[in-house]
Amino acid sequence: MKSNVHNRRLPLLWRTIFLLTIFVVISQAIIYIWVQRSVSNHFDQMDTEMLSHAAFNLRKRVNGTDQQTTLSNALTLSAPADADHLHSSWLDYDIKTLIFDKNGKLLSSAPSEFSAFLPEDFQVLPLWDTHHEQQFSLAMNGKNYHAIIIQNNQTLALIALPIDVHQQYLLHFNRQLSIILGIITLLLISVAAMSVYWGFAPLSTIVQKMKGINPERLDERVIVTDMPRELRPLAESYNLMMATLESNFESLSRFSDNIAHELRTPLATLSTQTQVMLSKNRSCNEYVEQLHHQHDTLEHLSALINNMLLLAKTQKGLSDSQLNRIDTESMMTNLISYYELVAEERDITFQKTGNFQAVLGDESLLQRLFANLISNATYYAASDSSITIEAFSIENSALTHTTRSSLQKTSAPALKQSSLKIVMTNRLEEPMTQLEVDKLSERFYRHHKTDNKHTGAGLGLSIVQTIAQAHKGNVSITIKDDYYFQISVELLRA
Repeated sequence: MKSNVHNRRLPLLWRTIFLLTIFVVISQAIIYIWVQRSVSNHFDQMDTEMLSHAAFNLRKRVNGTDQQTTLSNALTLSAPADADHLHSSWLDYDIKTLIFDKNGKLLSSAPSEFSAFLPEDFQVLPLWDTHHEQQFSLAMNGKNYHAIIIQNNQTLALIALPIDVHQQYLLHFNRQLSIILGIITLLLISVAAMSVYWGFAPLSTIVQKMKGINPERLDERVIVTDMPRELRPLAESYNLMMATLESNFESLSRFSDNIAHELRTPLATLSTQTQVMLSKNRSCNEYVEQLHHQHDTLEHLSALINNMLLLAKTQKGLSDSQLNRIDTESMMTNLISYYELVAEERDITFQKTGNFQAVLGDESLLQRLFANLISNATYYAASDSSITIEAFSIENSALTHTTRSSLQKTSAPALKQSSLKIVMTNRLEEPMTQLEVDKLSERFYRHHKTDNKHTGAGLGLSIVQTIAQAHKGNVSITIKDDYYFQISVELLRA
C-alpha cells in the first residue's frame, strides 16, 4: 500500500516547482495588496488634504469679508459669473460647493451649473447630522465625490471633490500591476524550473552509470569534480559504494573459484581411487585400506562443507536468542588443556595471564573462534617456544554504543563502552612480513612457506574474522620482529 502511495507522488522537479509557485503567488499577492493599498491611501490622503484646504480657504474668505457675512453672500446664484470667478480664485481645485440654509434649502452653488446635477431627493441635513464636519464619500448622479459639510452662522456649506479620475486611475493601475506581477511570476517560475532541471541534470550521469552496472564494468567511477558542490557527497558515496561492490565481487569470484577447486580435488581423488579399485579384482586388505583412504578424504570434504556453512551462518549476524553470557576464563582453560597434549610433543607451553572476564555472544561460535586460534598457534609455533594468551579490559573502546544497543537492546545511553581484548602471541619458525600476514584472513589462502605438518582448507582465520564480525567485534593480526605472530580479538563485555 505504501509503495503505491510513493508511486503516485509527483517527481521531485514538479514538487519543487509546485511549492515555489505557491510561494511566489502568495508573495506576489501580498505585494499587490500592499502596493494597491499604498496608492489608494495616497490618493485618499491627497483628497483629504485638498478638502481640508478648501474648507479652510472658504472660512478664511468669509471671515476676511465680514464676520457677520453668511456663506450664501460669498456665493450667490444671482451672479453666476462672479461666483464662478470667486470659486476659481480662492479654492484652486476642481471643488464643487453647495450652500444651504439651516433648513436645508439650497441657496447657492459654485460652479453654478453643479446644482443642476443634484438629485431631486437630495437632503443635506441627514448628511450633516451623520458626519458633522467629518469627510465622507458621496455618490450623486453616477459620480463619486469626497465631501465635507461645514457650518457658518445659519448656513451649511457642502464641499465636494470629484474622485472618478482617481478611481479610474486606480483601476488602470491595478490592472497594469496585475499584469506585471503575473509576468514576473511566470518568469520566476520558469527560471526556477530551469535551474532545478539543470541542477538535477548531473544526477542523470549517476543514473546512467547505475543502469550500466555489470560484472565487467564495476571499475567505472563518477568524476567528483564535474559535479556541483551540493552533489559531490552523493558522487563520493556512489564511488565508495562501487569500490566496495567491486572489492566484494572480486572476493566472491575468488571465493567461488577457490571453493570449486577445493571441492574438485577431493572428489577427483575419490573418483580416481574408485576407478583404480574397480579396474581389477583385489584382495580384501586392499579394499579395506582403500576405504580408509576414502574415509579420510570424505572427512576432509565434510569439514570443508561444514566450514563453508559456518561462514554463511555467521555472515548473517546473530539473533538475540543466540547471545548469552560467556565465561572466557573457563573456556580458555578447557581449550588449553585440550591442546596441551599436542603442544607437549613439540615442547610448546602455554602462558595465560590477565583478567578473563565474561563476554556476550554465542558459546559454540566463540569456542570455535578461540579453538582455531589456539590450533593455528600450536601447529605453526616454533618448537621449544611459548604461546602467550593475555586478556585485559578496554574502557571507551572503538565498539560504539550502537553496537552495544544492537546486542543488548539497552535503553541506557549513558553506559560506558567496555570490551575484553584477548591477545595471543607465538614465535614462528620462519620469518613473515606484514604484507604476508595481511593475506592470512583471506579464504583458502595458504602461506607458501608452511609445510605439511598441518593441512587445511585455509579457512581458519577467515572463520575467526567472520565470527568476530558477527559479534560486532574486531580482529587484528600483526607481526613483530619478523618472527612473533600476534593476533588480537576484541569482544564486547557482558
